[in-house]
Amino acid sequence: MNAHPNNSPNTPEPNPGIPDDEQARRKAGLIFGLSAYLLWGVLPLFFMAIQPAGPLEILAHRIIWSLFFCLILLLFARGYPRLWRLLRTLRVLGILAVAAITVAINWFIFVLGVDMGRIVEVSLGYYINPLVSVLLGVLFLKEKLRPLQWLAMGIGTVAVIVIAVGNGQFPFLGVGVALSFGLYGLIKKQIGSRAGALEAMTIETIVLFIPSVTYVLFLMSQGQSNFETQGSLHVILMLCLGPVTAIPLILFGSATSRIPLSWVGMLQYVTPTMQFLTGVFLLGEDMPLSRWAGFCIIWVTVVLVCVDGVMAARRRRRLR
Repeated sequence: MNAHPNNSPNTPEPNPGIPDDEQARRKAGLIFGLSAYLLWGVLPLFFMAIQPAGPLEILAHRIIWSLFFCLILLLFARGYPRLWRLLRTLRVLGILAVAAITVAINWFIFVLGVDMGRIVEVSLGYYINPLVSVLLGVLFLKEKLRPLQWLAMGIGTVAVIVIAVGNGQFPFLGVGVALSFGLYGLIKKQIGSRAGALEAMTIETIVLFIPSVTYVLFLMSQGQSNFETQGSLHVILMLCLGPVTAIPLILFGSATSRIPLSWVGMLQYVTPTMQFLTGVFLLGEDMPLSRWAGFCIIWVTVVLVCVDGVMAARRRRRLR
């Protein structure tokens, strides 16, 4: 133990390389980031509580109430001037419209997986999402892969094949989640810092609002809406879809501005791990040996991705 001779054993050593205010900022960022990923991790349980509403009905209400919640938050954040500027910028509006479609697909696949009792497969999608994002970066942004990234990509592909062969079917939900979220990130990258998380989400839900309301009204006209027929608790849970969607996103945005991206890269695995544990131990999803083997291989890729992220961050610091 290398304690400083002048420090008492109960006094933590200050980090000489990082100022106190920066350490406090990073600690807050870590709490925000962990909170965001924990909330995303328990999201399947929330969607299960809203059943018997189907995936499309949940998606429509999620969009509607997310928009209203974002509009309220913008009022407190005095963000309407920024929102109006973005709405008048056609290129940004077009990019966010495409992003809205991809995130709607992602949300639908996620809820469909919960509805079908395949949360473990959904968790697979979020485990391999970083690999998909790296692949999209290579294909569309001409980014170069580092050796560990190539290795993780190959091992991740083997894991998906093992799970597919073991299950007798391709894990469409998991791969669909990873692809749609990866494309969403790629599209949002074209905007950069021109749109904040709250303003961007508001515009995305505005784009999806009319089809969502139309679908909800159609269900009501056919007497098939669960919003009106399942009691007051169900109505409250549906209304909570707004904050449940927006709050983790805001926490995530607050985290990314305070902590290194390498930390974010490691924190992101909290969500699929919680989903995996929920599916296996809480809901008792079937886990044959081949599936365990596939996920063990996936966890090897997680370690490789985290190690690569830490090494890359250290190299960047040395070059400064």
